[in-house]
Amino acid sequence: MNENETTSGSALQELTEDPSSRKRFLKAMGGGGAAAALGVLVAACGSSSKSKTTSTAAGAATTSSSSGGSMKGDIAIVNYALTLEYLEAQFYADVIASGVIKDPKVGSLAKKFGETEQQHVDALTAAVKQLGGTPATKPKASFQSVIQGGPTKILTTAATVENLGAAAYLGQAGRIKSKDILAAALSIHSVEARHAAALNELIGAGFQGNGPLSGSLPDGAFAKPMAMAEVLKAVKPFLTA
Repeated sequence: MNENETTSGSALQELTEDPSSRKRFLKAMGGGGAAAALGVLVAACGSSSKSKTTSTAAGAATTSSSSGGSMKGDIAIVNYALTLEYLEAQFYADVIASGVIKDPKVGSLAKKFGETEQQHVDALTAAVKQLGGTPATKPKASFQSVIQGGPTKILTTAATVENLGAAAYLGQAGRIKSKDILAAALSIHSVEARHAAALNELIGAGFQGNGPLSGSLPDGAFAKPMAMAEVLKAVKPFLTA
């Protein structure tokens, strides 16, 4: 995907210009949080590719459908997000299996976060299929070097990975064409950011001032997005193939 691609025709642009779209979007985002938005993603996005027949003033039938380019673009973004969620889910699973974390509160938190990331994996996998695409293959990764570094290294890495995930979703928001996918992406972005804040607070990063990927307090008035190339470069050390 071209990172210099404009956001013309994106869901964000439509939400900005069309009040009725904003109303539908806010309705989808409310009353149920992440689960509701993901439900919309899985159940409703599949209909985005279906043709719709409407009647014109002259009585003629007009058929319209989402463009193939837009659909492929959204599938690519969802698969990109799925790849990141695969890594996050495996990270927590490997940490828990290692038994390195002895603090029951921290262990419970890691288990809860891991379950959430797996739910993201399941929802995004279903979404790609609903859109008519093939889900990304789970990447081969290893977090043993992190685990061997002990609890502090594990928590620091977890905070970095969660912050990275939040920035990755935000980085793609302007390129998403489907409002349903945008709603789900922002919903997951919010969860990733809250995970990061909890971890940052746990390790005291909120008082260290180590840049935009550290700290439980926002670094400025607006969240910092990251481009796909930056995110993939950041997770490359964890990949084994």
